[in-house]
Amino acid sequence: MNQNPFRIFNKASKIACIIALSKSRSHSFSKQNCDSLILLRGKGVEGDAHCGEKVKHRSRVAKNPDQPNLRQVHLIHSELFEELKEKGFDLKPGDIGENICTQGIDLLTLPKDTILNIGPLVKIRITGLRNPCYQLDGFKKGLMNAVLEEGEKGKLIRKSGIMGIVLEGGKINIGDGITTDLPKKPFIELERV
Repeated sequence: MNQNPFRIFNKASKIACIIALSKSRSHSFSKQNCDSLILLRGKGVEGDAHCGEKVKHRSRVAKNPDQPNLRQVHLIHSELFEELKEKGFDLKPGDIGENICTQGIDLLTLPKDTILNIGPLVKIRITGLRNPCYQLDGFKKGLMNAVLEEGEKGKLIRKSGIMGIVLEGGKINIGDGITTDLPKKPFIELERV
């Protein structure tokens, strides 16, 4: 992996960081906020319903329970909440099921297989985009369309975060910095996973 030659900064010239953490033992849509998380190598977030080597999302388990879990950790950029507020949706971290809410890093533009280095120990490899589903509208009517956008040549842009797998586990805390290791070129654009 090539070390990214720069740190990613937010608008206030701070290093990219975690601003909220969430988990849920049940398959509830929203997750409860917490001050720290333990990430387990090859499994995901300790104490979260989606933790495991094999797929844990109920719709995917129904199709094939032996699939590898490429959705161990769900990350969302806090800037999405600001964008959604302008569209009339007042959301807070954890509301739409993410584990890690970041600030100062454009998660959606990172290539597949980018490594996120969080705090001193944790490494998460990005596997793809979260595919928004009807549960968003169950939470707040119209939210699913609010996180979808039409891009160039009619391509659908999914804004509801990214998914990843834990390469190196450990404890992460609110305020921990985030840096990236980009994969070798050619970069592969994120697709739903």
